[in-house]
Amino acid sequence: MVSSLAFAYFLSTTSGSSCKTVVPVLNIPRAEFPLRLDNVFLLKESGVPSEALVFRDEVDLAGLHRAKRLVLSLVDHNVLPSADIDLEEAVVEVIDHHHLERTPSTSCSVTMETVGSCATLVTEYIHHKAPEVLDRQVAQLLYGAIVLDCVNMAPEAGKVTPKDSLLACLLESRFPDLPPRGALFQSLQSAKFDISGLSTEQILLKDMKAVSGGDLRLAVSAVYMTLDMFLQRKSLQRELCEFCHKHRFGAVVAMTISFNERSEPHRQLAVYSSSTLYREEVSQALEKARNPSLCTSPMSSPFNDIKSYLQGNALASRKKVLPILKDFLKEWDKKQVHCGETEDFEELDNHFDPTGSPGIDGDSRPHCFSASRHHRRRLLGAEDSGMEEDFQVPATPMNSLVEGCPLDAGLPQISAEAILEKFSCMVGEAGGNKDVSWPGDQ
Repeated sequence: MVSSLAFAYFLSTTSGSSCKTVVPVLNIPRAEFPLRLDNVFLLKESGVPSEALVFRDEVDLAGLHRAKRLVLSLVDHNVLPSADIDLEEAVVEVIDHHHLERTPSTSCSVTMETVGSCATLVTEYIHHKAPEVLDRQVAQLLYGAIVLDCVNMAPEAGKVTPKDSLLACLLESRFPDLPPRGALFQSLQSAKFDISGLSTEQILLKDMKAVSGGDLRLAVSAVYMTLDMFLQRKSLQRELCEFCHKHRFGAVVAMTISFNERSEPHRQLAVYSSSTLYREEVSQALEKARNPSLCTSPMSSPFNDIKSYLQGNALASRKKVLPILKDFLKEWDKKQVHCGETEDFEELDNHFDPTGSPGIDGDSRPHCFSASRHHRRRLLGAEDSGMEEDFQVPATPMNSLVEGCPLDAGLPQISAEAILEKFSCMVGEAGGNKDVSWPGDQ
């Protein structure tokens, strides 16, 4: 979010007389924003009102593109999700710190380096091209993001790089009145790990990536508690089944993380699926991973449909695990092509809910269904194997597998005219193309 806001501010400030309105689009639905308490805290402390923000479900990017009024800059990711692949020709710039998956193109400038925070690269970019843009407010936003992403710049956490430290020190030297590093980190970390009052669904959605390939769609969630605490949640088995059914996931990979007093991470993994096939295949991919090796050790699990692991390689964050799962999904898709199509719908393995509460049709077992590879692809539009998706909470009831539902339009969207009016105070006279800075991850 910070990378998008700062880069959009840079573009709007340096565009001169160019007839463009620069809009930072935060790549989650507005309804999810309250779950991102670290983001809420930093933006509030930096004087950015939530009313001034534009979220992914509030702007019709496809409509702007069809009208030839869209130019896209991607920050904190470098490829579009499968659902937005038609927007590819609008992408003109990328700034990212993840593994490069993008095909080189003369029409798109790419700034990519595997540093700890994308905000580091945005800071460097602005500092080199227009250092005057780095005012006190922008500096605090970028500084907070760098300090949080790099775990207070602690080498033990395995996130910080020399460039992260260099740019953090640059901001500190230019703005000596920035909040003390340690105090800022503790405030942001406490907000990030605050899951009090959240449901299991909200905990999974709080920091989640979706990836898909073939007939299999995975939720990969960072969970800010120990695995023991997560597995002890009341009715967890039923809630995981309902989560998958509601959001059309075949499996969930929960990556739990906690830190000791020396800022050293402790990581554990849980793989849930009511399908034995999905659960075993995903688990095998994680167990056999070599680039990097996760050094997994099996842990006891109270549920048959959840496999639990201690992750010995505590420096392997989700950023490093996602490529493992994407490679697995590419191979999975190849297998599905060779095996051919299945029946239109198959009922997956059922499991008794330990609470004994009624399920579908009065049955005490929660039933989970999956669509066939062909039908599921038509529903999700996920034709590309190993694709990372920008997950959004849809308005459509997710237990309805009927195409053409009148609710498919989702939440109301802000018109292009409303966007122009909303940002006129930031960028002056509006008109012409829209240059959108679009973040992928926090």
